[in-house]
Amino acid sequence: MRKLLVFLLIVSLFPVTVFATGTKEAAPAPSAAAAVEEVLTHDELVSRAKAEGKVVVYATTSRIAKAAESFSKLYGIEVESSNLKDFELIEKVAKEAQAKVVGADFVLAQDAGRLVGELMEPGYLYNYVPPTLKDVIPQSMQNPLQAFAINKVFIYNDEGIDKSPYYNIWQFADPKYKSLLQFKNPFQEGVNANFLTMITNEYWSKKIADAYKSYFGKDIVLTTKNAGYEWIKAIYENDLIVGTSDTTIAENVGIKGQNAKRDLPPVGLFVFSKARYATSKNLALKPAMDMEPFAGFYYSLYALMVKSAAHPYAAKLFIEYLFTEEGFAPWGSDCGTYSANPNNPIQEDIDYPFAVWKPLLVEEEGSYCFDHRAEVEEFLNQYIY
Repeated sequence: MRKLLVFLLIVSLFPVTVFATGTKEAAPAPSAAAAVEEVLTHDELVSRAKAEGKVVVYATTSRIAKAAESFSKLYGIEVESSNLKDFELIEKVAKEAQAKVVGADFVLAQDAGRLVGELMEPGYLYNYVPPTLKDVIPQSMQNPLQAFAINKVFIYNDEGIDKSPYYNIWQFADPKYKSLLQFKNPFQEGVNANFLTMITNEYWSKKIADAYKSYFGKDIVLTTKNAGYEWIKAIYENDLIVGTSDTTIAENVGIKGQNAKRDLPPVGLFVFSKARYATSKNLALKPAMDMEPFAGFYYSLYALMVKSAAHPYAAKLFIEYLFTEEGFAPWGSDCGTYSANPNNPIQEDIDYPFAVWKPLLVEEEGSYCFDHRAEVEEFLNQYIY
């Protein structure tokens, strides 16, 4: 993935005494000499983290609670975790920083565009890569640090079907197949808006134009800025079913008994982790992996330090822990989430390695999303509201 074109603020780590999360406590200004990141061995980091005795994390995933429990059990360090929606987390961190309120020590958050533009560029968050992992995590996932990648893919009802009938994204815009695709409202989840933003860049718009010619047998005639915008317009005008939850979409797609009544089976673009419902809820769900020019998209959960962290060593230790097999377990026990540490296993019976998925998916790039998402959302307004 192309490196995000941002300057990351690297600050020194210093002890800050607070009485409770949310109390006002201005952090001391770092000296010029303190701008160099301190490098500690794992044992030194553990010792200092234990001396702090606590760590506060804001996360956009409920599974942080399980990771916190196992981290506390291993190191004897108290964890105060909060599970927030992506926009809630971003707004909370920004407001606390502006008010000089000491809150989280680190965040585990999604929505790269807003994280980069609203929290990293102003210096509220900064990047930290554990020294023990610099030769393990792919360079493309280190800046900003991606802990996990999560994929959303085209998943269809495969009841009675041996081979996927979906091979080109323009099928969802074909007037013959109205009300075919289901997708969560991009105004309700930032990563969905980021996906639609990414397909308007030069690289993907060219591929989408080529896919149009492959499907319809003629060159695309633009009525918008490029083929990415044209596909967005076309799927909405073809009665895209806009959902409010990936769970609900998965259930609507996967209910058995639908295929005999339709030319093409129900299909949705949602998190691959819902494919587990094929077993747990007796649904028919299978990914369409041979799509032109993409089979979906992926986004990441970023582990980033807070500049005003009261417990910086414990935060660094927890970040390091998330890359271990035990730390990844709350996510790795399911399909659809992939550790940036390639040594951590996946559920091979129901999933594929991220190396298989990545070439099939649109990747999220924070700088592009931050620069262009408002434009795409303005374009979407005419179709959603």
